[in-house]
Amino acid sequence: MKKVVLFLTIMFMTMSYGQETKQIPQINVNGEGKVKVAPDQVSISATVETKGNNAKDVKKQNDEKMDAVLKFIKKMNIPATDFRTKQVALNPQYDYEKKKTSYNAVQTVEILVKDLSKYDELMEGLVQQGINRLDKVSFESSKLVQYQSEARKIAMKDAKAKAEDYVSVLGQKVGKAFVISDNSQVYHPQPMYAMKSMAMDNAEGASNETLAIGEIEITANVSVSFILD
Repeated sequence: MKKVVLFLTIMFMTMSYGQETKQIPQINVNGEGKVKVAPDQVSISATVETKGNNAKDVKKQNDEKMDAVLKFIKKMNIPATDFRTKQVALNPQYDYEKKKTSYNAVQTVEILVKDLSKYDELMEGLVQQGINRLDKVSFESSKLVQYQSEARKIAMKDAKAKAEDYVSVLGQKVGKAFVISDNSQVYHPQPMYAMKSMAMDNAEGASNETLAIGEIEITANVSVSFILD
């Protein structure tokens, strides 16, 4: 009797599993949505780097340069909430060939510029005040979240349109979506900046444009599985 019960139980479980794994008619498609916008702000990461043989002197020189940089940023009327010190370091560097230790001091400031008309003057001033390394110049949009949402909606409409194109010749209809995978990307243009001294500008009679901002492209890519009716 126990063998009969066990057999019936196994058979019932097999039937239930078969019903659960029954393949659902479906179609898998990819959709893409793009939104291009002009940036309205720029994020700049700039560094003062100083090298020398005396740790105290190296740190002092680095501090003085960064102090001048911060004062210049304030003079440009950049709000205090839009710039901050990102990194401070003083590291020994040992030269095994010369058997000598030198020191490298680094301070990095991150600036968010919401008025792009200040960009050229700010960049030139930063270099004049002691910035000798630009780690990042990223043009952005303050409405990024809104544009990402728009790109995702466009991508979903694109996916559904593709699915409808494929099944239209089969006499079927696109039903509900039951699996959606999203992978959105943002392109931040990195402009080429030509730094020139004020003396050169005056000699030429007029300053030239040094910046081509371009556009930010927000792209949404989705993979969608639709049930077929």
